[in-house]
Amino acid sequence: MRLSARLVGRRRRHLAPYPLPTCALVASLCPKGAGSARREQPDRPRIVGLVTLAPADLGRSFQSFFHSVDQFFSSLAAVGWGSLLIALVCFSGYLVLRSRAIFNVLHAAYPDERLEWRRVWGAYVAAVGFKNVVPAGGANVIQIFLTKSSIEGSTFPAVTSAISVGAIFDAAVSVLAMVFAFTQGVFPKPPDFSKLNAFDLAYFASHPQFTLFLLTALGVLVVLAFALLSLRVKAFWLRVRQGFTILRDRRRYVREVASWQAASWLFRLTAFYFMLDAFHIGASVRNALLVQGVQVVSTIVPLTPGGAGVQQALLVTVFAGAASASTVAAYSVGQQIALAAFALALGFVALVAIFRVRSFKEVIRRGREQQAAEATAR
Repeated sequence: MRLSARLVGRRRRHLAPYPLPTCALVASLCPKGAGSARREQPDRPRIVGLVTLAPADLGRSFQSFFHSVDQFFSSLAAVGWGSLLIALVCFSGYLVLRSRAIFNVLHAAYPDERLEWRRVWGAYVAAVGFKNVVPAGGANVIQIFLTKSSIEGSTFPAVTSAISVGAIFDAAVSVLAMVFAFTQGVFPKPPDFSKLNAFDLAYFASHPQFTLFLLTALGVLVVLAFALLSLRVKAFWLRVRQGFTILRDRRRYVREVASWQAASWLFRLTAFYFMLDAFHIGASVRNALLVQGVQVVSTIVPLTPGGAGVQQALLVTVFAGAASASTVAAYSVGQQIALAAFALALGFVALVAIFRVRSFKEVIRRGREQQAAEATAR
């Protein structure tokens, strides 16, 4: 007891210059005898600081987003409904063309099986609609399961790899769009992302060391997963290669996949063009490409449904000089709401009319159950 009282007395004298809350924090973080050395060093970021700042940043992000939603509903009367309708029609064309490219990849992987384009389209549309409700992971489960259930004798690895073939062309176009966006002088530079009212993007931009650590950890996990699968599950890799069959024929890939995807991207940019016109931001090819650059950045950090906060914050910054602040704020969420609601409705219709399923949750449950059953059987 005497020894404990003596130690407490020393610590109180050592922390006397600090206010009481600060004393408690420093006493819990600093080891005995290190107080004077810590006081001379500059402040270092600690987990405690991150936890303290996170709720405030998150609150500002949500406040900014819902303020833009309010601006959108307040300016509904000024929306160009004709241009908005054309944009939705073009977005429908984008979905149709992309589904055709996916169908061709699957047909190359399963040339002897009977495939229906409408079922491949329905699976893709359902996934796009669900992405606007939850982050991307759940939507991928929907597309993979519905597509696999449409092809007799198919496997999850082959279907998954076949669906991912489209990412090759998408990556090339996305890089070009980002390069264009960053060279226009209105797109914020990566260091400035920390100043945006989007919690997820600002957080990673404000903490580059943590972001680098996270990317490195993810890379290591991916390499380890590939190494383990290549050693233990050879049949798995044979099925994955089956999904990439079309890549072995370059002419066929260009004719049946890349050409369809190129046409789909034109429809996508056209949809953005008419969305800009509908909200009176300034319809032009340049602005449509800037919107696509924003879309690319928002998909890099898929922590929110459809990248809602990131898109809104970036669009407000990019088009700050194109129209009034209220108009840009209305557009920043108006485009997301219009496309998300349209895709969600279209996806639900596809689930009911094509697959006879009445909820997205049911699809996810069935997909996981079937995947687990196949894993157990193997």
